[in-house]
Amino acid sequence: MNTVVAVMVPLPAQGHLAQLLHLSRLISARGIPVHYVGSTTHNRQAKNRLHGWDVESISNIYFDDLPLPHFITPPPNPNAPTKFPAHLEPTFQAATHLRQPLAGLVSALSTAARRVIIIYDSVMAAAAQDAALIPNAEAYCFNSISAFATLFYHLESPGLPTDQAIVIPTGLPKLSNEGCLTDTFQEFIHSQYQSLVFAPDGDLYNSCRPVEGTFLDMLAQKPLLGDKKQWTLGPFHPVQLNPVGVSRRPRHKCLEWLDKQPINSVIYVSFGTMTSISDEQIAELAIGLERSGQRFIWVLREADRGDIYAEEKDGEARTIKLPDGYEERVEGSGVIVRDWAPQLEILAHPSTGGFMSHCGWNSSLESMSMGVPIAAWPMHSDQPRNAMLITEVLKVGITERVGTERGVSILGRHCKCHHTADDFRGREGHSNASQGTGRRNSSCSVQGRDVHC
Repeated sequence: MNTVVAVMVPLPAQGHLAQLLHLSRLISARGIPVHYVGSTTHNRQAKNRLHGWDVESISNIYFDDLPLPHFITPPPNPNAPTKFPAHLEPTFQAATHLRQPLAGLVSALSTAARRVIIIYDSVMAAAAQDAALIPNAEAYCFNSISAFATLFYHLESPGLPTDQAIVIPTGLPKLSNEGCLTDTFQEFIHSQYQSLVFAPDGDLYNSCRPVEGTFLDMLAQKPLLGDKKQWTLGPFHPVQLNPVGVSRRPRHKCLEWLDKQPINSVIYVSFGTMTSISDEQIAELAIGLERSGQRFIWVLREADRGDIYAEEKDGEARTIKLPDGYEERVEGSGVIVRDWAPQLEILAHPSTGGFMSHCGWNSSLESMSMGVPIAAWPMHSDQPRNAMLITEVLKVGITERVGTERGVSILGRHCKCHHTADDFRGREGHSNASQGTGRRNSSCSVQGRDVHC
């Protein structure tokens, strides 16, 4: 009989799937079996896109494919008035139907284990509630965003107690959340907790105290946390990669190109898996990268659909076009990646000197832990808060001021990328990436290892 068994319940979106799969690795390394729960499609996605370690090399992580009702998977709209991925909302709604099969799985596991630990994404609370009521089960809420962003969501909540003194961050610019979420998604989040019949045993964060200790302490104030406990266990992703190879997959061709570039000379450009930018924005960014003369790797993909394999089935995929002759003109100085990119390996590579990023929390942590400074171009959700943490608080990045408050538009015929890899290090708050050796300096200890965080 296993003394303890863990069950992971991620939201079916790439950044959420990845974080809880990385946490599964850390828990399984302590001899605890882990059951990773999702639909067949989303479990396949989590495994196929994993980078940094080989899931097949770990024998005590089990993928439980649970049934979901049919859900529509519309393509993203690159011209939508806001950048929030509203096209994924049907997928999120369908995921609430995991509630019954998840309870059945946990009930079965509870008969053979003394304790069953459920770690559920904060946006999957409703799906986890029946399972959490099983007598020998404990439920912990995983916050997939930064503690900094979580704190501001609490402070801006209309239900915040006003009769108690609450310590709040000072000296930071005001930031509007307008356009960060759709009304429909905000209602979905609210519905997760409106009829909740259990209280979690604690909150978990993919973070560490050297990065967010001040804000974790603010979150721990009783008016905000209540009687719960909270833990920071991150970064979840591996912070030391095997130079020979971390999986059985062939090495990506962009890494071979990086091998030939000078140390700290390449800008990595990627806006995550949930954001779709317009053809006009793509053309302007392409012009800017070309005119800068800067070496770059640009991940140019359409945003994910709710079922990322749907395009293979129906053949409906947007063709993202670059200016005529662009790839030929930048050959040698730039690489366009149109498939899934090994982001951890790219950021860990000594030739990578900067990251133009949407500031999703996964990307932010990966970049900081690898000592790579960030050019922040936030789009939606928690990203503007993460960008503020990176640029205003930690000072390990700079803000790309390109047209609007959150950089959603980069229109203008004279758009140019002015920042080279060396520019990042010439500003206040450089990232402490070492010069000359290609190895990142360390400034905090995470998971028993010294890493820059």
